[in-house]
Amino acid sequence: MAITLLNPEGLPAIDVYRQVAVASGARTVYVAGQVAWDADGTTVGAGDLAAQVERCYLNVATALAGAGATFEDVAKLTVHVVDWTPDKMPLLLDGIARAAARLGTTAAPPATLLGVAALDVPEHLVEVEAVAVLD
Repeated sequence: MAITLLNPEGLPAIDVYRQVAVASGARTVYVAGQVAWDADGTTVGAGDLAAQVERCYLNVATALAGAGATFEDVAKLTVHVVDWTPDKMPLLLDGIARAAARLGTTAAPPATLLGVAALDVPEHLVEVEAVAVLD
């Protein structure tokens, strides 16, 4: 594995991600922000944040697979959520958990959550981008 995930002493241990990813690989994969579209470009989970988060993560996994990578290779995630408020956290976490269960992954790379005013399509509630490192 080209990625080692850490929670260094002196920083809080967050359940859903690690604070640091150490990359030792030589090939970097940048995945564009993925929204809740299926392969035909139809929005999945209109109005349902958890369903859209799940779909975004599945789309990230598909993009990673196209480059020969998996979530185990991810060094950093960025999640953009429309009209973010802290009360949406359970829905976000539910979507992540559902995607992780479907993908069979426990990887928890460093992540940044950003609230945004809007995304490309009004029905899209979330967008997830990733950076992965391969040996």
